[in-house]
Parts: sequence; C-alpha cells; structure tokens
Amino acid sequence: MGPAPSSSLKTAVVTGASSGIGLVVARELARRGFRVIGLGRSPGRSKAALAEIRRAAPTAQVDFVRADLAVMSEVRRAATEITALTDRVDVLINNAGAVIKERRVTPDGYEATFAGNHLGPFLLTQCLMPLLRAAVAATGEARVVNTASGAHQMVRDMAWDDLQLEKNYGSWTAYAQSKLANILFTRELARRERENGIRVNAVHPGVVDTNFPSGGGLLTTIGWLVARPFAKTPEQGADSILWLATEAPADLTGGYLEQRQPARITKAAQSAEGARRLWELSERMTSVR
Repeated sequence: MGPAPSSSLKTAVVTGASSGIGLVVARELARRGFRVIGLGRSPGRSKAALAEIRRAAPTAQVDFVRADLAVMSEVRRAATEITALTDRVDVLINNAGAVIKERRVTPDGYEATFAGNHLGPFLLTQCLMPLLRAAVAATGEARVVNTASGAHQMVRDMAWDDLQLEKNYGSWTAYAQSKLANILFTRELARRERENGIRVNAVHPGVVDTNFPSGGGLLTTIGWLVARPFAKTPEQGADSILWLATEAPADLTGGYLEQRQPARITKAAQSAEGARRLWELSERMTSVR
C-alpha cells in the first residue's frame, strides 16, 4: 500500500502512545484535528488506546504501529509502516521511555535502557526525516518533541568509556544517562536542522502518575509510593509536550522546558561537544550514514 495522498491534514507520530502521557498526547492531537499514528509495544494496550482515542475523536484518522524501540530492526520496520500510511510527518513526539530494574542486552548487543530510550528514538527520527522534510515543504515547518527528564541531573556526564554500563549498572543510572542523551540529541538535531524548518525541543513532564515506575524494582516502587500523592496527572504532564507540538513560537528550537518554561539543565547537557560526540556514536551504533 502506498502512502496516503497529500492533504492539508497534519500528521503526528507519537511513540509510547498506548498509555500514560503518550496516550493523552495522541488523544488530544486527534481532538485537535491531527491525523495520528501511535506506536506501542503491547498489542493489547495499543488496541485499548486506539479505541479510547477514537471515542474521544470519532472523526479523526488514527492508526497504531507495534514496535519495541529498543530493537533497531523493529524501529526500521515501524518507520516503513509509517511511510506506508502517510506522505509527511508534521509532528514527531519521541515520548516512549522506561526504567529497567536489571541490566538487559538487546538483540543488537546494547544495554536495553540506552537502546530503548535513546538509540530507538534517534534511529526513528533519522528514518522519518524525509517525511519531516515533506511537512516543511508543505507547511514551512515540522516539529520534533523529545520527552527527557530532570533525572538527567543524577549523572555528571555520559559514561563515555562505558555507555553500555557493563562495569557499573544501576537502573536509575541507566535511566538518567538515557535522559541526558535525549537532551544532547535534541540540541544537536536542532543545530543541524535550524535552517531547514525543523524545530526540535526536549521537555521534562515532571513526576507523573503513570505505570512508568513499574519496571524499576523495589526501591523505585517505594519511592513512587512516597511521591505519588504529589504527582501530576498524565494530562498535566502532557501539557508542555502538546504546547511544543502545536502552539510554541516557531523560532523556539534546541530548548529544554518544563511547564512551558526553560528548565534547569546541567553543564553536561549544555555541551555542544558532547552532543556532537553522542550523535556520531549513535550513527555508528544504528548504522545511519
């Protein structure tokens, strides 16, 4: 099947759209008239999310693509399926993310947190770049929003000599490093695409009441029980993402925001050298040239 014919209908791709913040973002974009393509790992959750979105926006065009973003072959397959569904992507929301209790290695040989939270979104964005450029040609701009986290402050820098954390794995160390990687990726992609009409920003959604902490083990569960009464709803967590995707000034790019405002960022996250270094490593690891 070939791509859908070009139209004035804007298309949004949302990863992690089967639950939590991603589901809210996908639902609200559908309500605002976007053609939505959601990505999710679980067929059951994706089916339920699709039904919820269609109930909320009965006339919207909505599809789901199944993919585990920690596996590079699945990322490429998902990109191929998306390309078969649309001829442009106006908004790409790289929202999927996880914290993993024990160190796992993907079929590609990479630590699973780094693979799923950073390498997968990096590769998906590269694979969808022709569709993002097509949106620029049609409307003058495209937007990429990466869900990062204030947890990036938990690490001093990328573990450049041990990115796969073979020597010193901890579930939150791995997560924090992957969130730092999200910000560095955002900065470098924004720099590269600044003159090409693609606006790229990262966002810290805050502590949000979702099932996200379920993979983090006992200490994560205990910490979550303490923090949960103060957590945001998924709708509150989705606010800045939706704003960046639809309403933020067109010249805003390369930012890291919380509650629609610039957020605190570490020295490592501001490093242009670190952003370029990670980009080059990511290209090699995902075989992107």
